[in-house]
Amino acid sequence: MAYSPNTPPIPEPIRIAVIGCGWIGAFHARSLAGHLPGVRLEAVADPAPGAAAALATELGIAKHTTDPVDLFADPEIDGVLIAAPSAFHATLITQAAAAGKHVFSEKPAGLDLAELEGALDAVDRAGVEFQIGFNRRFAADFTEAKNRINAGDIGSVQLMRSLTRDPGTSDGIAHAARIKPNTIFLETLIHDFDTLNWFNEGARVTEVRAMADALVEPSFKDGGLLDTAVVTLRYDNGAIAVAEASFSALYGYDVRGEVFGSAGMATAGHPVQLAAGTFTAAGAQAPTERLNIELFAGAYRAELAHFAQLIAARNGHAEPPTAPTPGAQAARDALEIALACVESMRTGEAVRLVRETAGGAR
Repeated sequence: MAYSPNTPPIPEPIRIAVIGCGWIGAFHARSLAGHLPGVRLEAVADPAPGAAAALATELGIAKHTTDPVDLFADPEIDGVLIAAPSAFHATLITQAAAAGKHVFSEKPAGLDLAELEGALDAVDRAGVEFQIGFNRRFAADFTEAKNRINAGDIGSVQLMRSLTRDPGTSDGIAHAARIKPNTIFLETLIHDFDTLNWFNEGARVTEVRAMADALVEPSFKDGGLLDTAVVTLRYDNGAIAVAEASFSALYGYDVRGEVFGSAGMATAGHPVQLAAGTFTAAGAQAPTERLNIELFAGAYRAELAHFAQLIAARNGHAEPPTAPTPGAQAARDALEIALACVESMRTGEAVRLVRETAGGAR
């Protein structure tokens, strides 16, 4: 372990540590270290030998460790950002909350409702802030669509659509054998479920039906891979929604949302997110984003700024954020739908949901 508290003081910074130095954890750490005024990346942790040390060296911070317990014991850390593999989220949330640290967790916050509730109970007991990483709520186009819905511009919500198509290549899905069963529901479409709940705030999902298959990598289907899915949702206010996902869009990263109502329609996202284009005799061509950290770079940073403001407000150094926080209720609602998809795939039938869901913020 290399964990030294000898870092220069900054007047009243919000000090956040990152657990997990993989793809998204490293991106979050870089954002905290260089893009958010008033926020300080205090430490990083990852059990993989050398991972935390390498990231700490890159970002010029002194504190790095292979054991997250070191972060929980550090009195100079205000909050932790959990970007470890999903199987560890609930345990880390519980440990962080018990140590009095405010918690930002990547989704899902648990892999079943029982462990999620255990983690959220720990948050409640400790009285700390909790935010889940539903970054689309912080993307400018999705936020504008939400504002138009809230303003009543589209009337009453009737039909909704949300989709996530991860970028692919002609070589197929990288590391397909490592993708755990039901990842498409629990880690990909869970974003779409939250987006639909947010767009239709105040209503609850009453019925879920899922269809999915391994259409991109059929040879891995026997191992549990599902790489293509369509889910239909019915809400108690009558709205009907469709969420779809693919792990292989050859044209790039594609995330969109649409809400159709009695008075109009609101949309967010577009397959072509870049403004550049080429027009020749061969036709029109436009570049597309290939990485989530490119398409949602601003949204990722905005959600972390929101988390930091929550902490600053608790410390009496800022006003609370004006936007609602995607917190415990949002985590419950989206996971409940994702698990209903798993059950629908098992039975081949629609799944009725009886637990009241809020589709809202906290």
